[in-house]
Amino acid sequence: MVVGIIGSGTMGSGIAQVAATAGNAVKVFDTKKEALEKSKLALEKILSRLIEKGRITEGDKSNIQGNIQYVDSLQDLSDTDLVIEAIIENLEIKQKVFSELESYVSEETIIASNTSSLSIASIAASLKKPERCIGIHFFNPAPLMKLVEVIPAVQTSEDITKKVVSIITDWKKVVALAKDTPGFIVNRVARPFYGESLRIFEEGIADISTIDQSLKELGGFRMGPFELMDFIGNDVNYTVTETVFTAFYYDPRYKPSFTQKRLSEAGYLGRKSGKGYYNYDDGGRVTSQNVGGASSSNRTEKISKEELPQYIFNRVLVMLINEAADALFWNIASAEDIDNAMTKGVNYPKGLLAWADQKGIDWCVNKLDKLYNEYHEDRYRCSPILRRMLEENKQFFND
Repeated sequence: MVVGIIGSGTMGSGIAQVAATAGNAVKVFDTKKEALEKSKLALEKILSRLIEKGRITEGDKSNIQGNIQYVDSLQDLSDTDLVIEAIIENLEIKQKVFSELESYVSEETIIASNTSSLSIASIAASLKKPERCIGIHFFNPAPLMKLVEVIPAVQTSEDITKKVVSIITDWKKVVALAKDTPGFIVNRVARPFYGESLRIFEEGIADISTIDQSLKELGGFRMGPFELMDFIGNDVNYTVTETVFTAFYYDPRYKPSFTQKRLSEAGYLGRKSGKGYYNYDDGGRVTSQNVGGASSSNRTEKISKEELPQYIFNRVLVMLINEAADALFWNIASAEDIDNAMTKGVNYPKGLLAWADQKGIDWCVNKLDKLYNEYHEDRYRCSPILRRMLEENKQFFND
């Protein structure tokens, strides 16, 4: 099989490595020759490190590099069986590229987008044969992250969906099949990890380092939300939040934060700019907290210093669980795919629905109702599926 990759940035290069490692002939396209050269050199370094670690042999390295061809004309993708686009998150640009691409490839070629939040149906609409279009969303870094979200649009044929699931499985990835809704699974369900943490900070309940430490120590998350936003980039993370918020008709559950917007506007993007929620040295190590500490909270409910970490963890966790439950309620994906998406797509320590079973459905409903009764904001509404499960004494996985 010949696989085409549009875009030679970090994600496109990573997907190319995955496809080439699986034995496919790969063509990486970019309009900028210097970007193609950068991708080629980056692969050389990555494969050399893998040899040093004993993960691959010199022969493997030679085969992988030999499977990849770098091209600067879209027409060079004419003989591909599958094309995956990994360029800027701009619908009009993607549609323009797809429309041009279709004039070069065969009618059987599968055309896919690696978009993390844009409508696959809208992208597919740019094609004369929209039934061949599908979302194939990898996570960064693509060679290491096990999960791939596969998102058929309303136009996508069942045959194309089956073929893509088979291909991605053959590439030794875990497939989570998702409905074509904003954010799909991961970028929808993960919003409260950032949003509720920002809300806790903005209310003056805790500072950013306290929030990060609480979620790492009590929750087992590898990175705290502010560390992770700095790692992703505040510009990128804010744009995804804003996109999901707008696409869900301004549902308050996905409301962006002014704190993050201001950091993004100031160019405090995180590690890549040296400043974000934290300050960083040239090696990317944290030197100090950049955003000021919490002011005195106006909450009538007093939270002691000893209780604060547990309060933070419980509040963020229950909001994550509620989002995962609501994704199941709206048939975005199966319970298994939702939990796989969060553990294998963003390295959560547990699946959120399994976590709900462990904490107890009554615990989830009571925590959410307490937040709703305090704020009276739709942001804290409890998913109907959690209420039904409580009434019927059911769990997500143990019934």
